Formats: sequence, C-alpha cells, structure tokens
Amino acid sequence: MKDLRKDLETVSELVSLAGHTGKKLYRKSKGLLEELRYDIAAFRQRDPAAKSDLEVLLLYSGLHARTAHRLSHALYKNGHTFAARAVSQGAKAITGIEIHPGATIGRGLVIDHGSGVVIGETAEIGDNCTLYQGVTLGGTGKDVGKRHPTLGNNVMVGAGAKILGPMKIGDNTKIAAGAVVLDEIPDHSTAVGIPAKVVKVAGERVANDLDQIHIPDPVSQELSALRAEIEVLCDKIRKLEKKKTAQGKSAAKK
Repeated sequence: MKDLRKDLETVSELVSLAGHTGKKLYRKSKGLLEELRYDIAAFRQRDPAAKSDLEVLLLYSGLHARTAHRLSHALYKNGHTFAARAVSQGAKAITGIEIHPGATIGRGLVIDHGSGVVIGETAEIGDNCTLYQGVTLGGTGKDVGKRHPTLGNNVMVGAGAKILGPMKIGDNTKIAAGAVVLDEIPDHSTAVGIPAKVVKVAGERVANDLDQIHIPDPVSQELSALRAEIEVLCDKIRKLEKKKTAQGKSAAKK
C-alpha cells in the first residue's frame, strides 16, 4: 500500500512537471508567434513591395535570417556555441545574411534585400531598425570585449554603409548609403560620407556640412596645388635666366 502511494505521488509529480513544462513551452511558442507577427507587420509597413503577410513569411530572406537568429541566439546563450554557429552559417548560406549568434536584436528589425549584410557578435540593435543590403555592423580589430556597434531604436542604415567599432548610434538616426561610421552619432541625426559626418540634427542642417553633391574633388585639389608650385618654380627659372643673360652681356662688354 505504501509503495502504491509512493508511485501515485511520483506520477502526480511527473504530471505536474509535465504540465508546468507544457505551459512554459506554450508561453514561449506564443511569444515567438507574436514576435513573428510583429516582424511581418514591420516588413509590410516599411517595404512597399510587400503585398501580403504570406509573401513576407515565405519569400523574404531578411525575415528568414532574423527567425534563424532567434534559434542560434538561444543556443548561444545556453552555451551551445557550435550548434549556434552551425545554425547561423546555414542561414547565411540560404539568405546571404550573416548574423553572429551573440548579437542582440530587438523587435521589428527589417533587413531589406539583405544580401551581404554582416552583424558582429557584440552588436546590439534596438527596436524597429532597418538595414539595407551590404550593411556591416563590424569591428575595427583594435577593441576587445565590446567590439561592435550599438544601434538605438528606429535607426535606418543605408545600402553599403559600414558602422565599425563599439560606438552608439542614437535613436531615430539615419546613416546614408555608403557611409563609413567610426564615431558616435547622436539621437535624431543624419550622417553621411567617408568618414561619416553629421549633417542634420532634429531636422536642422548642421553649419558647414557637406551636402554630398558639392564635395570637394581631392584629385582636383591636388592638381591645383601642383599647378601653383609649378608656376612658382617657372617664375624662379625665368628670373635666373634673366640674371644669367644680364651677366653674359656684362661680361661681353668687358
């Protein structure tokens, strides 16, 4: 009778544990489904080419890469680094987007087109950010520990832009296509160029900024400097020739 009671207690504990585990898994799966819905809505909102939720779910590589990162990040946090990298590299082979499992990413990330996007291990991305093709959130090779950038909320990074190092990119900031960011960018800013410079803050243009259309041509500047030097040298040669001619005439008279 005692053995039967113990067996029943054991079964009861197992049922309770299974029920608790099931509820936990249900909550996690429900949370993941909500996150996926949020991401799909973000793509629909920011990509005018997206015609339906089903199209985004099945055909958008940016969403696939982000979904794979959720799995690789969970594995990474639980110490399964090899499995995490295997998942991330598999996603890279399929999508062309490389996201290190250690990267921390918020809700509503839209990777548009996405080919060539690279996100480093210690990168952090806030909510509702947008990255276009060829973007790199990388390191400089000089830092240890925190090596990659932190993006605030609602940051847009244009095609081919490179953000390198452990700096902070402020909330509601735009990084122009092709820019190379090596320093911190404040909130509500627009940064352009190589290296990137802030040209707008809170919608107001920054004084003495470059507008990316009338940028000085460095080759033309160097050629102008060479012309100036050549003119100086030519003037010196002319003076020396005159002096030499005058000395020759003076010697002939003697």
